[in-house]
Amino acid sequence: MQSYEYLALPAPLRGQKVKGLKTPAERYAHELTTVLNDLSAEGWEYCRSECLPSEERKGFTGKMVVQNHLLIFRRPKAEVLAERMTQEEAPRVSVEPRQEFVAPPAIDSPSPDRPIHDNRREPMFAPRKDD
Repeated sequence: MQSYEYLALPAPLRGQKVKGLKTPAERYAHELTTVLNDLSAEGWEYCRSECLPSEERKGFTGKMVVQNHLLIFRRPKAEVLAERMTQEEAPRVSVEPRQEFVAPPAIDSPSPDRPIHDNRREPMFAPRKDD
């Protein structure tokens, strides 16, 4: 049986200003995407969003019910992940035998009979002849 731990976070109320995003819907979508991607990088899987009531104080003696919008995430418990890792066999990697050392090819040194040809371009800012 799979065991999970859960995380409930309040949904963002508004999106942050981002260059290129003009409408409130675009900003909100970007903010929500950022939250989902950040938590996904930590191993949390998005499950659903919920709108749940809660009772809060209003004034000194009054009470009122407010709706809270929550994002629900889950991930496998650490014990389950550790158990799964120990049960799985480590992937076997084939190792090839090491090759003998191969010397680099010998390069002939320049001689008057065989000059070195330099095919590099001239520098972009070469000194002018009239300076």
